[in-house]
Amino acid sequence: MTSKPWFEDESFWSIAGPTMFTPARIAEAKAQIDDVLALTGTRSDARVLDLCCGPGRHSLELARRGFKVTGVDRNVKYLGTARKLARNEKLDVEFVERDMRRFVRRDAFDLAISMFTSFGYFEKADDDRRVAANIYRSLVPGGKLLIDAHGKETIARIFEPSGWQEVEGYLVLEERRILPGWEKIEERWIIIKGNRRNEFRFTLRLYSGSELAALLRSVGFRDVKVYGDFSGSPYDNTARRLITIARK
Repeated sequence: MTSKPWFEDESFWSIAGPTMFTPARIAEAKAQIDDVLALTGTRSDARVLDLCCGPGRHSLELARRGFKVTGVDRNVKYLGTARKLARNEKLDVEFVERDMRRFVRRDAFDLAISMFTSFGYFEKADDDRRVAANIYRSLVPGGKLLIDAHGKETIARIFEPSGWQEVEGYLVLEERRILPGWEKIEERWIIIKGNRRNEFRFTLRLYSGSELAALLRSVGFRDVKVYGDFSGSPYDNTARRLITIARK
């Protein structure tokens, strides 16, 4: 029997979620959206697609500012959290349960964002290309895409084969391995809280700045630019993130 891909393991998102979406990380959304809007020059009346929106931290922040927002994710639990938060704040946000490989809404958005290294989940590189093509079709002419991820270059600069941290009462042990040819990074997480121990393994496809730019151009994007962080610094040996912006 074929096992499910790691990102379809709901227990991973449920158990690892509190260590990834901490109060501090949720609070970062405000400054990150400031930077996203500045880097992309997005108008205040724009329609925004938040792809792989998770529990909605960026979708909600955009809605607070009056943007018309659609958040897409395949995780029902995260979407439930996002909808509850939106109701509590009386925010008008559309949340859609969908695999990002299958979400297309033609000429519907002025801006699409993919945050927190949520691009590169799939076993086949063609699936990443399909996601990029779907985003292209979903943007209006002149619309922009922003992808926030780690690149090969940023991983190489900070790479450590193992480490641990305490996060919100959880002990998180991590092992990391670069797969041959720098195609992917493989990770093993052990998450411990009290007497409960859970182990997860997953892989992410890695792109260099030039490779991601080439992928986006191959589906039709133009004016592709890469930056080293949300402030728009150069993507060089000091880069902390791979921030890629492309225009339809």
